[in-house]
Amino acid sequence: MIRIDADIDIDVADRDKFLSKINHVVARIDREDGYEKHNTGVYFQDIPRNPLDNIATIDHRDAEDLGYFKVDFLNVHFYKDIKSEEHLDSLLDKEPMWELLQHEEFVSKLFHINNHFELVNKLKPTSVEELAMILAIIRPSKSHLKNKEWNAIKKEVWLEPRDGYFFKRSHAFSYAMAIVAQMNLLTEKYS
Repeated sequence: MIRIDADIDIDVADRDKFLSKINHVVARIDREDGYEKHNTGVYFQDIPRNPLDNIATIDHRDAEDLGYFKVDFLNVHFYKDIKSEEHLDSLLDKEPMWELLQHEEFVSKLFHINNHFELVNKLKPTSVEELAMILAIIRPSKSHLKNKEWNAIKKEVWLEPRDGYFFKRSHAFSYAMAIVAQMNLLTEKYS
């Protein structure tokens, strides 16, 4: 098999509805006390699987080493309110009202940062780049930056760590743009 070294995440409004329409095998995570299904990962290859639960019989990390390619499908529920590609473009092209991020009730509705109001309120992002950095520092390998100021965060946030889960810059910017779209969608809804 050919090894594909890539991390593919696809955002959908309803992953279960989407996956019900295509043939796939659910990725597996081995734990000390057994295994469980991967929250987001699936395979479109003919990977060995348990026919009773359609879960791969190989842990996703081992499967990658064997050349199997996992694709993660993530629920981004606010996409259901996007009317068209043009509507999405208009939400992305509009500068959001950054000051809304200082209101806990508003932040609680936002994808990925809804449980991080204290950090968002402390750093008060005013750009997509700053929002992306917040997304990066809420991951374990960059959490030591939470108590730093922007200048210190900017110097270190995109450096790849030796270990631990982290967001690559491209991931963080993509999700920051999704949050911008959601912010603008929410203000559009309440205008």
